[in-house]
Amino acid sequence: MNKRYYPVIFHPEEVGYSVSVPDIDGCFSQGDDMNEAVSMVQDAMGLMLEDCGALPTPSAPSGIALEPGDFVAMVEFDELAYRKRQEQASVKKTLTIPGWLNRLAEEQGVNFSRVLQNALKNELGVQ
Repeated sequence: MNKRYYPVIFHPEEVGYSVSVPDIDGCFSQGDDMNEAVSMVQDAMGLMLEDCGALPTPSAPSGIALEPGDFVAMVEFDELAYRKRQEQASVKKTLTIPGWLNRLAEEQGVNFSRVLQNALKNELGVQ
């Protein structure tokens, strides 16, 4: 999973900002204030990038042409954080363990799903 910072163009409106991401075709959003605009554009980036094999390389903010009143700010896109928010549905997995281990775990009341999730997070270095 990748974390990147993209230049985002902020256009002040009567209330809040409209925003666009030059490096991601068709990526636009808006927000009633700066915090909401950033949050909304991060979600818009996630939607636009869901089917990409790789995240596009961010361009230099200095090379972006602006209209009067607009400004550029670097906005983080954290692919892992986005997926955690969007992919909450459980996925059933079939696995195999030795019978003796299964019996011992069941006798101890082990929650197999929780153990597997914790082990995968540890193995992958994520929280």
